Amino acid sequence: MGFLCLLTLHLHFPDSGDLKGKRKQLKSLKDGLHRRFGAAVAETDHHDKWQRSTLSVALVGRERRTVEEGADAVRRFAEFKVGDGVRCERAILSTNDLTGG
Repeated sequence: MGFLCLLTLHLHFPDSGDLKGKRKQLKSLKDGLHRRFGAAVAETDHHDKWQRSTLSVALVGRERRTVEEGADAVRRFAEFKVGDGVRCERAILSTNDLTGG
């Protein structure tokens, strides 16, 4: 059995003055999450807002503890990169939860 963790990162960039600045910060964050954690990452809301963004981040692993620890590390990394402007929600499901098995 495996586990999936879906994190929703609600981000606020108070120092961003335009969409170009926000996109630069987002690219750095998304690339870092993928490179460091092997996460799948997508911007899922607030595409046209220059100080806000929502990212969906997915982690998978064989053990629940592994994905929980990964989720904690992803949150800390996002807070390091963005600062206080991070709110994180997460859900962890087993493959049995997803397939009804």
